[in-house]
Amino acid sequence: MSETNAPSRRKVQIPTVEELEAELGRVRMQGRVRSSMNSTLYALLIVAAIAVILTILIVPVLNIQGVSMEETLFDGDVVLALNNHRYKPGDVIGFYYNNEVLIKRVIATETDWVDIDQDGTVYVNNVRLDEPYITEKAFGECNINLPYQVPEGCCFVLGDHRATSIDSRNRSVGCIPNDKVVGRLLLRIWPLSQFGTIE
Repeated sequence: MSETNAPSRRKVQIPTVEELEAELGRVRMQGRVRSSMNSTLYALLIVAAIAVILTILIVPVLNIQGVSMEETLFDGDVVLALNNHRYKPGDVIGFYYNNEVLIKRVIATETDWVDIDQDGTVYVNNVRLDEPYITEKAFGECNINLPYQVPEGCCFVLGDHRATSIDSRNRSVGCIPNDKVVGRLLLRIWPLSQFGTIE
């Protein structure tokens, strides 16, 4: 048999202890990096899920549309609301109406009597309201019989821009049942120049 047909013998190089330790360290490091990346990804997913739940259930983010709440809120403002049914006269709330969320101010609550003069002066239980949040009074599109008693489990709302707002003065909106209230507006977050609490 010729030497050319003989199988070639390659010399197998056995790694040193140092080389084995270095390779083991590299493999372990890859495992730690992969584990760290997985942990970070899971943490980010959990934080995102919590943020979504908070946004939907506890602190809804609302975008103001229209001019019915000027000069308090303006078209395009972004606000945070506290999702509960605890509110009082003077609070600004969001509520569901025809698959939309409208924003108005609570003027009176259940069983209160509301009256409005032709010049737009508002009375609740025969007491004239002090309304520093409006810039001008207006009777607006009022087609309810005054004085008007707020039904149980409801609130009477008005927009701050009384001349243009369609609100509880009009039968098309009426009083707002508590189960339709999204929440009380707490904070304007956009534009940043107007960031702050909502009075």
